[in-house]
Amino acid sequence: MPANHPEFDVLIVGSGAAGLNLALELAEFARVAVITKSELKESNTYYAQGGIAAVLDEHDSVESHIQDTLIAGAGLCDEDTVRFVVEHGREAIEKLVAYGVQFTQQTTSEGAPEYHLTREGGHSHRRVVHAADATGQAIETTLEQRVREHASITLFEHHNAVDLWCDRDTGGKSSRITGLYALDIKADRVKAFTAPFVVLATGGVSKVYRYTSNPDICTGDGIAMAWRAGCRVANMEFTQFHPTCLYHSKAKSFLISEAVRGEGGLLLGPDGKRFMDRFDPRGELAPRDVVARAIDFEMKRLGAECMYLDISHKGQAFIEEHFPMIYENTKKFGFDMTKEPLPVVPAAHYTCGGVMVDRQGRSDVDGLYAIGEVTYTGLHGANRMASNSLLECLVYSTSAAADIRERLAHGVDRPAPPPQWDESRVTDSDEDVVIVHNWGELRRFMWDYVGIVRTDKRLARAQSRIDLLQSEINEYYGNFRVSSDLLELRNLAVCAELIIRSASARKESRGLHYTLNYPNTDDARQLHPTRLTPKRCPINETP
Repeated sequence: MPANHPEFDVLIVGSGAAGLNLALELAEFARVAVITKSELKESNTYYAQGGIAAVLDEHDSVESHIQDTLIAGAGLCDEDTVRFVVEHGREAIEKLVAYGVQFTQQTTSEGAPEYHLTREGGHSHRRVVHAADATGQAIETTLEQRVREHASITLFEHHNAVDLWCDRDTGGKSSRITGLYALDIKADRVKAFTAPFVVLATGGVSKVYRYTSNPDICTGDGIAMAWRAGCRVANMEFTQFHPTCLYHSKAKSFLISEAVRGEGGLLLGPDGKRFMDRFDPRGELAPRDVVARAIDFEMKRLGAECMYLDISHKGQAFIEEHFPMIYENTKKFGFDMTKEPLPVVPAAHYTCGGVMVDRQGRSDVDGLYAIGEVTYTGLHGANRMASNSLLECLVYSTSAAADIRERLAHGVDRPAPPPQWDESRVTDSDEDVVIVHNWGELRRFMWDYVGIVRTDKRLARAQSRIDLLQSEINEYYGNFRVSSDLLELRNLAVCAELIIRSASARKESRGLHYTLNYPNTDDARQLHPTRLTPKRCPINETP
């Protein structure tokens, strides 16, 4: 194949659990490419600490897991989707074990080994299987090893996807995916890739906020590209704020796992007293939206910079056994969680909405699939329950793989390749400072106006600012050569607008969306997802 115009059967954008599992599921049947803008392991999966929720204990049940998920989703989950995902939980775990993932085990009273299951917020049973407190790392590194071993999978690391390329119908709408453009970051040039199937597995958009638990790659690329291609999105107003990120100037986005509270960790105010029992009878094990709002409320009420998470009462041996990674990393910042509470603050964590897809991961554009956090499937509703996310990645990547394999087996037309990237009318930028300033402004006003607590006035301010920012970014994009920073800023701005519009449309408080203007839940009017449809499809337009 030409080096500057690679052709494959399936292009996968993103290299977390969803993307890598899909690649392995397809590798025996297709020529697969995995495109990722950093190293292969750099994904939200790699940094996931807690685990995967699945019914593995004889005292637990599928029905209980379903009901817990529906309750956490605050009335907006699709029950059929929830059942589909939960029923495939054991199968997903068994597949990872077959790949070589080693989950933490314990010994029964009869001396037999079994998985150690922990409990997290919103769950009524212990059902979270984990690899100590670094489950994501164990999954990601294992999948990476398997992918690198497979001759049918070609890896394009340090390639930043720019936009999708589609055939159009007579009305100008995108009708069939044919490939995409990606910036080869090291070579500093844009390549055109061709394939009859493209799968977006790019993760969420929590980097749109000033404070986030996510790595730098989570800039909403897949959601923005799908939107520009003409796909609908849904539930973008529901951004989950993890209640407990370590509060330290150099810690950036270090997350303190939900499992710490699941194993008995207590949230304390500056006076050393618990406060969660004043907000919810479930206390520290309330769903994340409840806990995050409670911490935010207490910080604002007291003028405090943080709250505190204390598990020191469990003893050093217990903590080192259950949370070795968190223990070692917090020690690097000067904290000893075996002897003292950890300072914590909420931070943007998980995107519960995204590209609308069906049970097989198919989007509105033929041949374009999306799986994982980039999607809206109906699983999470208005609030994701802890440790359901990796489960969703595995179940939907397997389902999408089965659909793509079937379509390949029946034969597909090979699409015409996208034209070569045209840079004849653009120049090198001499003012990259514009990107830096706009990036900072965007993340600040999203945190201030579209964060944990919202109002109509704050949302209107955010809408005014994003309109101006979008205009500046589009002008800049049309006149200068693309860079990774520019591409990410462009995608963040698109996703910010989708979040603002969705939040403005929901005239109630539900789950992760809380507004002072409409503090009550309105089941009579708003018991449905918030759907947005593109008015036009500016796809197939290159500088």
